Amino acid sequence: MHATLLAPSPFSAARTLERYRLWGEDPVNRLTDGVFRRAVHVDGRWHGYRVTWADARESARLEVSLSGMRRARVMSAALAEVRHVFGLDLDVAAFYAVAARDPVLADLVPALHGLRPTLSPRPFEMLVGLVCAQQINLAFASAMRARLARHFGTAVDLGGETIFAFPDAAALAAVPVAELRRLQFTTRKAECIVGLAERIVSGELDLERLAACQNEEIVQALVAVRGFGRWTAEWFLARGLGRGDVCPAGDLAVRRAFEHFYARGRALSEDAIRRRAARWGSHQNLAVHYLLAGHRLVSSRTGGGG
Repeated sequence: MHATLLAPSPFSAARTLERYRLWGEDPVNRLTDGVFRRAVHVDGRWHGYRVTWADARESARLEVSLSGMRRARVMSAALAEVRHVFGLDLDVAAFYAVAARDPVLADLVPALHGLRPTLSPRPFEMLVGLVCAQQINLAFASAMRARLARHFGTAVDLGGETIFAFPDAAALAAVPVAELRRLQFTTRKAECIVGLAERIVSGELDLERLAACQNEEIVQALVAVRGFGRWTAEWFLARGLGRGDVCPAGDLAVRRAFEHFYARGRALSEDAIRRRAARWGSHQNLAVHYLLAGHRLVSSRTGGGG
């Protein structure tokens, strides 16, 4: 079964999905040979899908296919997930109008034209990924997340290929901390993940309801969870929910990007970063992603990594 999504201009699938190449193989979001693969959960079952594309100068046609599946309900769920993952509802054109008035962003847009932040369609998956990324480099965090998916997720056959659906809260709430420690999670990270899963299973934390709340309500609810700080909550808002008026100023990479582009390498406080980001209003999330991607470009040219 096949369906087509027309991505709004400006859009580049290659630039949008580039992050899935940066930090190692991802068994949940597989990107190989110009094909993106993932699984969607419908009516108690996982269904794998593929996305291919033909990038035009400004936009793209995204072809979504389900292997051997002809249920419209499953295709509808897959299309909704693809829209979210590819950031198709983000107003990039309006951001470019704002970026044109900022010399730094105006210089970055041509090199990154069509880039959209990839968004995580499942809140629990996003939060666990953020726990993995706390205080370590993203390559190791990606490897930890991949181990978690392979050990506790669901293997899904996609036309002879295997992808993994990320484990849900019920699965991880039942995992002993010691078992996560054997997968190279620190005790703190393991306890944080299991504790989060237990809160969700018990109903104490309802992520679906929370997603409908205002930004600050979401932040306060998440920082009440053991091991979660404002950094985690703000990235959840930015890359889980796609909220535009968010700047995760406590993130080290975000701080380094701001310092490089706006302070000639001098240290900036979180407050200083938030004040500058506030000028972009509802486009802060997009601006931050362009600064991060731009800083990676600079680092790669100078051999600085990142």
